Amino acid sequence: MEAAHRPLRVAVVGGGPGGLYAAALLKRLDPAREVTLWERNAPDDTFGFGVVLSDETLGGIEHADPVVHAALKDEFVRWDDIDIVHRGVRHTSGGHGFAALGRRRLLEILHERCRSLGVDLRFGAEAPHPARLSKAYDLVIAADGVHSTTREAYAEVFRPSVEEHRCRYIWLAADFAFEAFRFEIAETEHGVMQLHGYPYAADASTVIVEMREEVWRAAGFAELDTAETIERCAKIFADALDGLPLRSNNSAWTTFRTVTNARWSHGNLVLLGDAAHTAHFSIGSGTKLAVEDALALVACLQEHTSLRDALVAYEEERRPVVASTQRAARASLEWFENLRLYLDQPARQFAFNLLTRSRRVTHDNLRLRDARFTEAVEREFGCPPGTPPMFTPFRLRGLTLRNRVVVSPMDMYSAVDGVPGDFHLVHLGARALGGAALVMTEMVCVSAEGRITPGCAGLYTGRQAEAWRRITDFVHTQAPGTAIGVQLGHSGRKGSTKLMWEGMDEPLEDGNWGLVAASPIPYKPGGQTPRELSRAQLTDIREQFASAAWRAARSGFDLLELHCAHGYLLSGFLSPLTNRRTDAYGGALAKRLRFPLEVFDAVRAVWPEERPMTVRISATDWAEGGTTAEEALEIARAFAAHGADAIDVSTGQVVADERPVYGRSYQTPYADRIRHETGIPVIAVGAISSWDDVNSLILAGRTDLCALARPHLYDPHWTLHAAAEQGYGGPGAVWPAPYRAGSRRPQTGRTDAPKPRLAFSG
Repeated sequence: MEAAHRPLRVAVVGGGPGGLYAAALLKRLDPAREVTLWERNAPDDTFGFGVVLSDETLGGIEHADPVVHAALKDEFVRWDDIDIVHRGVRHTSGGHGFAALGRRRLLEILHERCRSLGVDLRFGAEAPHPARLSKAYDLVIAADGVHSTTREAYAEVFRPSVEEHRCRYIWLAADFAFEAFRFEIAETEHGVMQLHGYPYAADASTVIVEMREEVWRAAGFAELDTAETIERCAKIFADALDGLPLRSNNSAWTTFRTVTNARWSHGNLVLLGDAAHTAHFSIGSGTKLAVEDALALVACLQEHTSLRDALVAYEEERRPVVASTQRAARASLEWFENLRLYLDQPARQFAFNLLTRSRRVTHDNLRLRDARFTEAVEREFGCPPGTPPMFTPFRLRGLTLRNRVVVSPMDMYSAVDGVPGDFHLVHLGARALGGAALVMTEMVCVSAEGRITPGCAGLYTGRQAEAWRRITDFVHTQAPGTAIGVQLGHSGRKGSTKLMWEGMDEPLEDGNWGLVAASPIPYKPGGQTPRELSRAQLTDIREQFASAAWRAARSGFDLLELHCAHGYLLSGFLSPLTNRRTDAYGGALAKRLRFPLEVFDAVRAVWPEERPMTVRISATDWAEGGTTAEEALEIARAFAAHGADAIDVSTGQVVADERPVYGRSYQTPYADRIRHETGIPVIAVGAISSWDDVNSLILAGRTDLCALARPHLYDPHWTLHAAAEQGYGGPGAVWPAPYRAGSRRPQTGRTDAPKPRLAFSG
């Protein structure tokens, strides 16, 4: 039912921190409000042990309810350090600032506050069906957790998604207080296991033991009862526990589930906390998110006279925050799922990698928290004094790059008959002057039919090669030390389309040319259907690539990248979604790789031996039935075996109905995995936008080079400005002589006007 004004009768389903806090706030703001809360368990039943809350969350609690804040403040255990123990070596990083208390004590405080305010708490009682509650109450708050029955009752409206992950974990406790937040790694005969531990009282700590499903089964935990499990875990992590035992509290092995919902409200029913969303425990945000949900929901109810408007405002406020937290949590949980990849890293780099796993703690952030630790990691990595990681050199075959920044290929759609003109000279020249170690061209097409649009550049005529020579000469003469690379490709089924700003991937209205591809499948419904390439045509295209590579060498390019990503011709052979051939070039991955490898070999044969070659791949198609992570590894290995010097790791754009999961540096985990599982150098690309990101990724060992596109459109001198902002002036960032006067940030107007000091009365 829709309340005419603020809800006077409120039902809360679920007695966790979020539900209790929402109930208390609602009652405190309006004592006449009737608030009833149902919790199926007894008051003293709780799962887990300690709860971690941030200073930001505590500030919100203090503002909304000083009584609760004061009670919490008296109970908190605080600490600043994180200990990381791996292969018997402990590294400590300080300045992190944690506050925790027992979950049971948190619930007791909230129970007491609710009772004092007159909330009707009904423990050991199942809530009535949501339909009944919705009719009987003005507002129903579903705070009934990850297994929310309220959510499932209206699944067709909320459209929940529940994703299970690869690790098993169990919440336990120890009767002593860790000195810091402790991560301990155990390499056992069955596989790697990890301990997450932190104090929540002067004499107690939470201990979470986690491992991948296959390790859990191999270790026999599936057959052990609770007592045997606890004893086994205590033995495995005896050093961390000083030989002391562990204890449980309704503890059981479980698999983490990431919950998302398309909608958070339905009529007068709204989801809160784990019922609406979950975030992996390794970033300690579950209770934090639930409490912040409660604060936001109650505030929106106060600010809006319409319940519907209030619930819309609540979701609009919280959804971006939750999405950001879930991205960080996913990055963290996936890091622990793939922990085995990093075991052989140098000890301090391993610790840095762990600390920055969620991308919320970064190189610069960690330097502020603990400069001594960060500088030790840099020394171990090989950074000269005062040199940020991004300004260390990197060698590919005969080419030494003076820093780790690459200007990523970006289609400009500004060529005429495939000939790059003054625009390309200024565009690429400006970015070469801007300090990046390597500037890449857009995808340069190997034939007129291989263009994406009429505005795409090519290398299939001598005139085009001469135009490119003009550009490489400028770079080498005016930006000495900067390398320029060419990316060669063929559009395949994604060709004969309009310029991007006229309609991306939309067919030309006239002047179309015929398309070819691995299989006769149009890129978009209603688009042009390509012809399946015959054996003879495959040979012709292979020779077109070789001829273009020969021209590229004569044009003076320092590096060549073969474009095998984004659904273009060679990518179309690699993906099972776009390659349906039944001959020697289709079917199993080895056959799908055959033509791209033939092209690579033909190009490598004419490309100068001392100059490096890289390959760009789509490590996932972001679509069911597409390229798998394991196949991406095999693709990388295959190209490396044929002589590729690095893999440029992108994702997607292979099929039009893809469903990518965007976020900051969202493609980096794919590069990270390829680097660590194959040992092949990688280039990471995709929403890497700050020099802090670059430093973090390089120092953690997740990539060797970082390619940035849009930041270089925003600022052609992005790399030089990154050096200036970090106070770096070494050989990794050389300002062109005419620009040296601009190597310091310009002064700005003063903003520190004197503040009023005295006050006078009339």
